[in-house]
Amino acid sequence: MPIPKHLKSASADIAGALLHLPLVGLLAWQDVKQRYRRSLLGPFWLTISMGVMIATIFMVFGQIFDVSMDEFLPFLAIGLILWTLLSSVLSEACTAFIAAESIIKQLPLPLFVHVLRMMWRNLLIFLHNLVIVPLLFLALGKGLGWEALLAIPGLLLLVLNLAWIALVLGVLCTRYRDLAQIVGSILQVMFYLTPIMWMPGLLPEKAGRYLLAFNPLFHWFETVRSPLLGQLPSLQSWLVCGAMAVAGWAVALAFFGRHRARIAYWL
Repeated sequence: MPIPKHLKSASADIAGALLHLPLVGLLAWQDVKQRYRRSLLGPFWLTISMGVMIATIFMVFGQIFDVSMDEFLPFLAIGLILWTLLSSVLSEACTAFIAAESIIKQLPLPLFVHVLRMMWRNLLIFLHNLVIVPLLFLALGKGLGWEALLAIPGLLLLVLNLAWIALVLGVLCTRYRDLAQIVGSILQVMFYLTPIMWMPGLLPEKAGRYLLAFNPLFHWFETVRSPLLGQLPSLQSWLVCGAMAVAGWAVALAFFGRHRARIAYWL
């Protein structure tokens, strides 16, 4: 059975973008440098801001929930760092093509390059924020076990899921500009429904089981956060993340292939 033309077009665009990874890295790094031009600490201002936010939230919610610092502080720190990556990628995905309008209209680059540029920029910021985690573990006298290595495939699954969602959002928000506001509102709701500032064990057993099982963000976070906390993620979380990545990319390829040629006209 021949491959549909739109799938070939989408696959060729994404493959071409991957061949331009050096250019993607250069553009993303220039974005970060430009944002903090003439700043003494550069992107590490974000790390300082993240550290202050983690400490402030811990002082408030640690007292409210009456949980120990050794248990709650690493949970909170990793959750907030992951949330910052997720929310930044999905928010900026809405303008990935719009922000690159001049490049799209002047240079014949694969369109997925602009999504990769946005994602790589936020991954660089994520790596700056991630410096907080080993410093925090050192201050608490905690160590990392072999389970921490599982955070690497967990992060890869998270990035794969964010990539296909970012691609779909980039196309949709280029056509329908008001969707960016809806995405922002949904992210605000999901922040409170996802165990970031609260721990899953605080929920009632029955309500917690359903709230967490049907929250994809919980599973994305668990495959990264649990190994860093010395725990093994559940098989359910791995299966949910893997299934979403496979099904999501199948949908994204079909959707991107059908609308790829129209993106330049929507700008």
